Amino acid sequence: MRQKKLNNIFINTLVAVSLGACAHSFAADSIDWVEENTFTQGVEGPVVGPDGTLYAVNYQREGTIGQVLAKNQASLWLALPEGSTGNALRFAPDGSMLVADYTGHNILRIEPKTQVVTVLAHNTKMNQPNDIAVAASGYIYASDPNWAESTGQLWRINRNGDTTLLETNMSTTNGIELSPAGDTLYVNESVARKVWAYDVNNEGELDNKREFYTFADYGLDGMACDENGNVYIARYGAGTIVVLSPQGELIKTVALTGQYPTNITFGGEGNKRAFVTMQKRGAIESFLID
Repeated sequence: MRQKKLNNIFINTLVAVSLGACAHSFAADSIDWVEENTFTQGVEGPVVGPDGTLYAVNYQREGTIGQVLAKNQASLWLALPEGSTGNALRFAPDGSMLVADYTGHNILRIEPKTQVVTVLAHNTKMNQPNDIAVAASGYIYASDPNWAESTGQLWRINRNGDTTLLETNMSTTNGIELSPAGDTLYVNESVARKVWAYDVNNEGELDNKREFYTFADYGLDGMACDENGNVYIARYGAGTIVVLSPQGELIKTVALTGQYPTNITFGGEGNKRAFVTMQKRGAIESFLID
C-alpha cells in the first residue's frame, strides 16, 4: 500500500481509525527489528532471501531496496532504475528477486548476485502492481488496486512475462498469498475488508471463489502464510496482525507498536520470526510465532 494513495482508501473506516489508541491500550507483542525512520514511510514488501537476509523497499529514500543482516543492521542494497518504485518483493523458484514496481507498472526481475534489473512484465492496463505471490511453478499473482475509485483487479504473470487478467470489478485488491501447498490463493480487499479464497489448479487457473473472512473495521494490507497454512494479515489502522486458520477461524491477534502495518514475512531460525513493515514509522517490527 502506498501512502500517496491513502487519502481515498479508508473513508469508511475513519471512525475506527480515530479510535486507534484503543488498539494500543495493551503492551505490544513485537519489538523494533529496525528502528524508526531507517526506511521511508513507504517501507513495504519484506522478504527473506535464501541466505537469511531480510529485504524491504524504500530504504532511506523512495526507489531503493534495503537489506537487513541482523537487528538494527540495515543498509542500501540496490537503487532501482529511475521511474521505478517497489511495493512488494518476492523470490522466484529460480532464485531471482521479483519486484512489484507500482510507478512503472512493471514486474521487475533482479539477479541477486549481479544486481542486474530487467523488466519481466509490463502492462499499461495495470493500475499498479501492488502485492505479489509466487507459485512453485513460477506463476506470479499480482493484486492491482485503483485507490481513487475503490476498485481492483487480479493478474497472473507467466514465467516468460505474459500477463493474464484473471478478475476485474473487484474492490481495492491488496494483500495476496498462496497456501503452502499452492492450491489456495488468498486475496484481500482493503476498503471492503474482505478476504477471498480461490482454488488453484495445476495450470495456475483459479476456480471456486469464496469468502474466507470479513472484518468489521479497519483496513487490510499484506498477508503471509506460515508452514501450517495459517494466514497472517496486516490490519492497517488497527496496529495488529491477525492470524486466521486455513478454515477461516480467528486464532489470535498480535499487537504492534505502530498503528499502520503494511506487510509481513517470516525468517530467522526455523522460520519462526515474523517481520512487519510499518508505514508512518519507517521501521520494521518483529515477533516470534508459535
